[in-house]
Amino acid sequence: MERNRISQHDATQRMYDRISEDNMTNVWDRYEAQGLGGDPDKRCPYCMAGVRCDLCSNGPCRADAEKDKRGVCGIKADGMAMRMMALRNVMGASTYQYHTEKTIDTLRATARGLTPFEIREPGKLTAFAERLGLDVSGSANEIALALCDFAEADFNRKAHEPSRIVEALAPEERKSLWKKMDIFPGGIHGEMQRMTSSCLTNVDGYYVSLALKAMRLGIAMAFQSQICTEYCQDMMYGIPRPHSMRVDLGVLDPEYVNVLPNGHEPFLGFAMTQLARTPEWQDKAKAAGAKGLRIIANIETGQEMIQRWEMDNVFYGFTGNWISQEAVLATGCVDLFAADMNCSLSANAEYAEKYNFKLIPVSDLVAFEDIEDRLDYVPEQAEKQAEKLLRMGIENFKYRSRNVKPMTDLPMHEAIVGFSTESIMEALGNSLTPLLDAIKDGTIKGVAGFVCCTTLRDHGQDVHSVRMARELIKRDILVLSMGCGNAALQVGGLCSPNAVELAGPGLKGLCEKLRVPPVLSYGTCTDTGRIADMITAVSQALGNVPVPDLPLVAVAPEYMEQKATIDAIFALAFGLYTYVNPIPNVTGAPNLVKLLTQDLGGLTGGLLDVETDAVKAADNLLGHIQTRRDKLGI
Repeated sequence: MERNRISQHDATQRMYDRISEDNMTNVWDRYEAQGLGGDPDKRCPYCMAGVRCDLCSNGPCRADAEKDKRGVCGIKADGMAMRMMALRNVMGASTYQYHTEKTIDTLRATARGLTPFEIREPGKLTAFAERLGLDVSGSANEIALALCDFAEADFNRKAHEPSRIVEALAPEERKSLWKKMDIFPGGIHGEMQRMTSSCLTNVDGYYVSLALKAMRLGIAMAFQSQICTEYCQDMMYGIPRPHSMRVDLGVLDPEYVNVLPNGHEPFLGFAMTQLARTPEWQDKAKAAGAKGLRIIANIETGQEMIQRWEMDNVFYGFTGNWISQEAVLATGCVDLFAADMNCSLSANAEYAEKYNFKLIPVSDLVAFEDIEDRLDYVPEQAEKQAEKLLRMGIENFKYRSRNVKPMTDLPMHEAIVGFSTESIMEALGNSLTPLLDAIKDGTIKGVAGFVCCTTLRDHGQDVHSVRMARELIKRDILVLSMGCGNAALQVGGLCSPNAVELAGPGLKGLCEKLRVPPVLSYGTCTDTGRIADMITAVSQALGNVPVPDLPLVAVAPEYMEQKATIDAIFALAFGLYTYVNPIPNVTGAPNLVKLLTQDLGGLTGGLLDVETDAVKAADNLLGHIQTRRDKLGI
């Protein structure tokens, strides 16, 4: 592949050369091989259009709206495309909720004194519990236990039983609209069951009905799964606050034992870091011949960790997002890769054999062919499990360092990470007023919630994400970055104070005044709920301005997997103008396309934009923001 189709990042391009020389399967060659006629982006036209279905034995079926060609069951192209999208949304919501329930389990065990963690942020615990209407007169541990019980009860409500979490946290005007449209959700489990059951053959083939159910599921996911996950993790590991972090593949030094927690759940990563920071464990690593023991943050587990904890010589830095994974493993610097419940590639077992590291699944969701060892996370056993993982990494060091020639001199630089609603408020003097004033007087035009993955569709890794972020900040739009796309901007230099030189004059001046970069590293894709809560606060501060009337947009320039699709559906239900790329697999469904890109504006206020050109897309986003500014008279 051409260099710019591999990656935005020089380190990953260099690692591709090594991987190729070693004749290893890799994400870039696999992507290219899927193309038709020598074009890596050309695929089955029915699949690309979202009008292929193999859910029953009469299929696979293909639909064509223009010819009124339907599935054997009679489903039309619009229904077929929306049904497939809905099923992807269920997978995304289910995975988010799995993380949430592990977080609740960990908080409960922590409150009972059974984990190596503690409630670091009792103020966050009390404030969140109060918002949910809970009694906060007891101790922090008692409040935490009550919160866990309350949350689990809400998760398990039937679909027809309104969620108390959504009722407590969502903006009033959104709740009123959602009830009117019958998309105010019940419990997340009930909503997933309702959505999945609706997608059975010959049950619900009407695209509008399925779209409404998908939005209902998205609302449940954002408030129950995402907000509960992040706020409970804040309570145990700290509220994200700005600090520097080393990023890119140069954080891997072959002379150290390098242990990489990977996926989306940070629990064992934090437990290992606490142990690795002790002299005892550093001495164990040195006794094995290493200079020391390091925990290296990776992908979304790494994002969860770097947002909250500062770097030192043990918690050393962050590598990148999921497309970089095979590049990371091929450096010959990894001793242990702990794979939790998200983004661990199936080819990792082959890489473990080639580059001599221990590959250990630490979630019961994760499995690899030919890998029998595993250590599924249990909150009450977190410290012992962390010890066992570190011991494996140290024991592997001699084997790896003796047998694998490492890649060295890879680039490393620093990014500012750790922004959250609280830390932004602290930077503004514990008030949103300075930010709102900057928007009102035109210093900045608006704010973009940048929530995306990374994909090879149409561009190299992170190429379109970096391009879009540059175009937005150039137009004086402040960017709050989340998800795998956050790594794109961290490694791509846009979360550095030096990036202010790329910003428009208004945004540049504000960033220099506040000493922040023009792209604020705001967390993982799970932080979509956190930013929705921040938008609620902005709405209230402006006098309960409806969400669709705010100069705010959602931007997903490189969405990839099923969690991203449910994020986008939630953004539309929340009332946000939402840009996504690549074009979703619904183009063969003309009525569904019209619903998402035109008609929805008169329903929820949200609209989908699928412009593929970065400059035109940024102009569209700025144009929408300007119409909101005009409507507000600012």
